[in-house]
Amino acid sequence: MKKMLKIFAGIFGIILLDQIAKGILLFLITGSAFVFGPAWSVIPVPYLMARVTNFFNIVFTWNPGTAFSLFRAVGDNAPLIMIIATGVIIALLLFYLLRRAKSYEVAPLVLIIGGALGNLVDRIRFGAVIDFLDFHIGGAHWPSFNIADMFITIGVLFYILNLWIARRKCLKNVRG
Repeated sequence: MKKMLKIFAGIFGIILLDQIAKGILLFLITGSAFVFGPAWSVIPVPYLMARVTNFFNIVFTWNPGTAFSLFRAVGDNAPLIMIIATGVIIALLLFYLLRRAKSYEVAPLVLIIGGALGNLVDRIRFGAVIDFLDFHIGGAHWPSFNIADMFITIGVLFYILNLWIARRKCLKNVRG
């Protein structure tokens, strides 16, 4: 029970951090806190908020697709398809986390699920995800992303690293 409480507290903390950051951006641009609505009617175009450094801007963009704006061209059904697909993936990961995950898999899965749920909240509220971190070198921009995307990426990298370490330990034990 204590383990589950920690897991859900971690997931909720990630969602809260992500949604607070996105809420602050919405408020700074519009002067109000939108609860929900069609994304492009809330803020219709990409919006440059601030140049922070020579390689980093804070922007405001809507992403109806997946990571790095993949699958943007799915069409009018994209929000519904993305909500269903994301919900199924989160449910499968959560089931695995609560029922079968090894101890070294827990933290990475919490990061991944928390980030995915943060973006799912946006999809349900607006039909698209708010992205706002923009790194670039000159005119070459990395696709903008958000805090939830960072948690997902860090979680995946952490998961892969943990699997690699666990595999090495297992092979070392087998070889003696």
